[in-house]
Amino acid sequence: MPLKLSLKPGEKFVLNGAVLANGDKRTSLVIQNKACVLREKDILQPEDANTPARRIYLAVMMMYLDGEASQEPYNEFALRMTEFMGAIQTPSILSMCVDISRDVALGNYYKALIACRKLFEPERERLSYEP
Repeated sequence: MPLKLSLKPGEKFVLNGAVLANGDKRTSLVIQNKACVLREKDILQPEDANTPARRIYLAVMMMYLDGEASQEPYNEFALRMTEFMGAIQTPSILSMCVDISRDVALGNYYKALIACRKLFEPERERLSYEP
C-alpha cells in the first residue's frame, strides 16, 4: 500500500537513512514501495532522550532506521525496557511495554515507535508527581 506524505514548507524527513528537506512550498510525496520513513517531528535526537521512555523510543528508532545493521540498538532497547518495566506497576502501562517488546521482536519497529510515544505522557505525569 503506498504511503502519502504531505510536507510543510521546509519540513525534513528521513527516507531509508537519507535526510531530505521539502522546498519552500507545501508538497505531497507518494512512496510506492516499503521504505523506512520518519517525519521530522518523530525524530528524537540523542540529547533529547533524557527519560526512560524516551531512551526506549530512541533505541527503537535506531533499529527502525538501521534495520538489521547493528545489534547495539537492540541491546540498548532490551536494557532500557527491562529497567522501565521493573519500575512500573501500572498494568496498562506494563501491557503496552509487552506489546512494544513483541513488535520489536517481530521487526515491526514503526508500530513499536507509535506505541512508545504513548508512554511519554504517563511517564511525564509520574515524573512530575510530588506527594
